[in-house]
Amino acid sequence: MAEYKRPENEQEFKENFKQKKPLMNDTQAHIESSRCLFCYDAPCMNACPTGIDIPLFIKQINTGNKQGAAKTIYDSNWMGNACGTICPTEVLCEGACVYNEQDAPPILIGRLQNHATISVIKSGKQLYFPGEDNGKRVAIIGAGPAGISCACELRTLGYSVDIYEAKAQPSGLTVHGVAPYKISNEEVMAEMDYLQNQLGYNILYNHPISTKEDLKKLESDYSAIFIGVGLGKTANLQMTGENLLGVHGAVEFIEELRSKHSEVKIAQKVVVIGGGNTAMDAASESARLGAEEVTLAYRRGKESMGAYDFEYDLAVSAGVKGLFNASPVEIIGGERVEGVRFVKTEIENGRLTNIEGSEFTVACDMVIKATGQAKQGKLLRLIDKLTLDEKTRIVVNSDTNQTTNPMYFAGGDAINGGAEVVNGAYDGKLAANGIHQWITDNQRQPKT
Repeated sequence: MAEYKRPENEQEFKENFKQKKPLMNDTQAHIESSRCLFCYDAPCMNACPTGIDIPLFIKQINTGNKQGAAKTIYDSNWMGNACGTICPTEVLCEGACVYNEQDAPPILIGRLQNHATISVIKSGKQLYFPGEDNGKRVAIIGAGPAGISCACELRTLGYSVDIYEAKAQPSGLTVHGVAPYKISNEEVMAEMDYLQNQLGYNILYNHPISTKEDLKKLESDYSAIFIGVGLGKTANLQMTGENLLGVHGAVEFIEELRSKHSEVKIAQKVVVIGGGNTAMDAASESARLGAEEVTLAYRRGKESMGAYDFEYDLAVSAGVKGLFNASPVEIIGGERVEGVRFVKTEIENGRLTNIEGSEFTVACDMVIKATGQAKQGKLLRLIDKLTLDEKTRIVVNSDTNQTTNPMYFAGGDAINGGAEVVNGAYDGKLAANGIHQWITDNQRQPKT
């Protein structure tokens, strides 16, 4: 029995996908900020990949200084609002809160962060200005969290910045790959517009960098280049039946949902294959779209899933059923998918093995593959002297994010293989300062 009615219009869609972390009002924010102990060692701050001074911005909120709080946040993290909303705060800052050791709920840091950033975004208050023009230009490939963060930081240092974005919108994963109940398109774009209006970097939309000639042109026209490309399409399972009608990649499914909302039609019985956070999103979204039965299938036990526990719990609360120790063997059907054949698995001598004779079939009319994304190896291999690791991730200097080709710097999914938005924000800022250091040390100029 479906937990959610199929949304027939935008209003019903919004009801099914209402925000998981609703915005606080001033009274709620004051009460919540009053709970903070302002710890001298601030474990919450240490748990934040971007090192936001969390006790400080909470204190600023508590004293009515939302603008100051927003600046404290953005000083460390250019994706301050998005990260407050979609970061796994439950396992990062809030997970480190000392209240967790006192049988008390942790401070709602993410929602307090949003309270401050949304306020300043809506006001349009100018908090940042471009630095004095130094006459040097930097190109950025990809307008995702890493690319935007790199652009913002570079502009404060006086660089002219052009971002080359393959799609028609900025923010990458945040606007294309995150479940709508975590953050709305409107909220994402409001932050993007705010930052661009503050700092004045240029974004060339529908302008992919995909050829050797494209790269050579950038190398000729700019003093340095930042690679902020994300991951590609959902990786193939290399399995019989994968091309049947009704089989979808999770990445593509979520992107379509983000843009078409209630227009996306879900099947009655859905099987989601995977155990990561993307699988949880796809399963929860399927349930919220009104699927009668959603099965989340993972080849190992629940304890081995890559997804955060709270993400799995959220999916279960939407009506999703977990199926563990079940490895897919074949997707069956004629023209359309009719089911997935699985084999039961177990751990034997530390290795995952199939149990002989344990095959079974789960009937369904839709399959969503959430088994990882393809890397952008084709583009990366076009760059001279660029070193990639065995997983097609760019090898960088951890202090500067400079690659083995000194003109190129990188961050985000291109170096971590798919982490959180907050990691991309950190990478972009680190790379910008690395670029500044390298150009300054070498008095680097474009070739023309």
